[in-house]
Amino acid sequence: MSQSSLHPEELAVPVPGGALSVLRWPAADPRAPTVVAVHGITANGLAWYEVARQLAGKVTLLAPDLRGRGGSRALAGPYGLARHADDVAALINALGLGPATVVGHSMGAWVTALAAVRHPRLVGRVLLVDGALTFPLPDGVREEDALAAVLGPALARLSMTFPDRNAYRAFWQRHPAVGSAWSDGIDAYTQRDLVGREPELRSSCVLEAVQTDGAQVLLDTEAAAAVHRLPCPAELLWAERGLLDEAQGLYDAERVARSGLDRARVPASPVPDTNHYSILWSADGAGAIASRLSGGHA
Repeated sequence: MSQSSLHPEELAVPVPGGALSVLRWPAADPRAPTVVAVHGITANGLAWYEVARQLAGKVTLLAPDLRGRGGSRALAGPYGLARHADDVAALINALGLGPATVVGHSMGAWVTALAAVRHPRLVGRVLLVDGALTFPLPDGVREEDALAAVLGPALARLSMTFPDRNAYRAFWQRHPAVGSAWSDGIDAYTQRDLVGREPELRSSCVLEAVQTDGAQVLLDTEAAAAVHRLPCPAELLWAERGLLDEAQGLYDAERVARSGLDRARVPASPVPDTNHYSILWSADGAGAIASRLSGGHA
């Protein structure tokens, strides 16, 4: 594991209400293109460490901590997917990058699609990773209970405290989608999430932000429509397995077909042998993403 992928530069980029913390992995060639990478609902920008390693300096990769997470925890609301999409646009505009390629994972895929729809002059291409298509709620689940049903342990940990950093490691090592694949990269990413002091360490994610954003992922009509209104080239990659490594992932061929996605405009394909997390963290999953971002696919 290259240490540079685990210890990127950190920038503070002005957005409405303050500054967004942004991780930056620079390209070897300063003339290389820049990609903006948008993380999931309870994640942070270091989630992209393996994609950065796989890219090996072919592009400059910028990964913000979204409002209410990580280094942007203190950046106040309002929250919501449109707010995050506007923050991504503000980042692109502030750094003079547009039109940029934007990639989003999980909730970040909804944010990415919305950014392209709301700011078409700033977003030139998108890659959507295990997100952006609104999916059916589990059988028997009411809308008000849907967020907890879908996110499960990811949401539960936000109300937990941990006596020390090793306890947080143990929490993640027990996670069915993560534990057997534990690595220095996953460790660095999860440790970045911790704030506070022992014996009351906790996740950096602001609960209000996660609740607001999660409800919109599941129920917001503008967010659901964005993937069908994309004004730029796009592609969707999905994981074969789910958030808890269960056999049913968020998507499969049938769900993608039922969504009404125009496959001619937005090609969609699975990444074999990945779950919702390992599509970012495994060599094969991150390699598929990096290939698209570095021009390996149209």
